[in-house]
Amino acid sequence: MEVKATAKTIRVTARKARLALDLIRGKDVKEATAILKFTPNFAAKATAKVLKSAVANAVHNNQLDESKLYIKACYADESVTLKRFMPRAKGSAAAIHKRTSHITVIVAERA
Repeated sequence: MEVKATAKTIRVTARKARLALDLIRGKDVKEATAILKFTPNFAAKATAKVLKSAVANAVHNNQLDESKLYIKACYADESVTLKRFMPRAKGSAAAIHKRTSHITVIVAERA
């Protein structure tokens, strides 16, 4: 049995979120939580919240044992891009793309 949690439209690029997700993929939940706690970027903080939600879903909705849970899969997909414009020389404008992402964490119980 696997349980998943998703955070949508998080204000961090998918590329930066994947750096945090690569650190925890395949690890036990306790170890992954400790790694994310001491990783100094915003994507790690957002990923920790999603991981906490996935564990809560597994324990409360599916009656899985929290001590046996591990991260089966985790990924970050691109979401909508906010488009903003900054004034430049001679009356022109430059586009600024503020990217967002969907972060998904799937936990399962070790056999």
